[in-house]
Amino acid sequence: MKKIIVTGGLGFIGSNLIDLLIQKKFFVINLDKVTYSSNFYNIKEHKNSKKYNFIRCDIKDKKLKKIFYKYKPTAIFNLAAETHVDRSIDNPKNFIESNILGTFNLLECFKEYSKKYKSRLIHISTDEVYGDILVGRSAENYPYKPSSPYAASKASSDHLVNSYIRTFKIPAMVTNCSNNYGPKQHPEKLIPKMIFNILNNRPLPIYGKGKNSREWLYVKDHCEALFKVFKKGKIGEFYNIGSNKNLNNLQVSKELIKISKKILRIGKKVKVTFIKDRPGHDLRYALNSNKIKKELGWAPKTSFKSGIKSTFNWYNENKNYYKSLSKKDIIKRLGKG
Repeated sequence: MKKIIVTGGLGFIGSNLIDLLIQKKFFVINLDKVTYSSNFYNIKEHKNSKKYNFIRCDIKDKKLKKIFYKYKPTAIFNLAAETHVDRSIDNPKNFIESNILGTFNLLECFKEYSKKYKSRLIHISTDEVYGDILVGRSAENYPYKPSSPYAASKASSDHLVNSYIRTFKIPAMVTNCSNNYGPKQHPEKLIPKMIFNILNNRPLPIYGKGKNSREWLYVKDHCEALFKVFKKGKIGEFYNIGSNKNLNNLQVSKELIKISKKILRIGKKVKVTFIKDRPGHDLRYALNSNKIKKELGWAPKTSFKSGIKSTFNWYNENKNYYKSLSKKDIIKRLGKG
């Protein structure tokens, strides 16, 4: 059975990717350092699986190289990262250490390992590296103009990977995805936070005037794209992964209220409230994903209406997910600058 390493596999996208890889008959080694956003609830169905193994490991750890040689993975998906913009405003240091130094250590380990064993590294990044895209959509050749410490740390990690591809000829690729949503996402992020508040009769706080626009991609579609990159992607290439569907925060919140009313009786406090914006808040992200569609034959399958309904239902049916997290991580306002 072929083995694949997923770093950050207790997180949102990582755990959904593990679901897909196990379904496709791979043995998955999940490396996660276990932070506030890691959640064992996300992989509970694989806990006793013969196709799964969990190892507590920071990608900055020296033992990473030993793990590579022990399991000899045919691919490594690097999803280990600090990802919350608000937290990067409050404490940029964690983002520099995890996203830059962690990626550097992983690259050093992979550089040596890939000389001896056939493998591929897929480094997962974000559309935020391009910064504000007020008009049109950013293609892979767009300049990087990150606005937040988070986006800057991810941009740095992308440049590091690219430099190792060019200088050391490592077999790696970089993907830049738009905003993901779906089951198992930490409620510091917009959609699961709004769902938590709806389920608990709390107001729905939105930054500024709610006009910030994001391109929304259902997580399972993203995971299918990552698998396509692993199977068919060209070494050294960057691939944008998006849905071509933009909605602003106010539209997303209104859609969630509409869906929730059809499923349950919502409380009187469930109303949109506008709060002070965070510093440096980009107005719009939008990706041009024509390359992955044309070259690898991937396209998203899930409409926003269908995906957001499935997402709401998952959280409504998995209220224990919220119980496994610290309440202050769900409710506390971060990123005031």
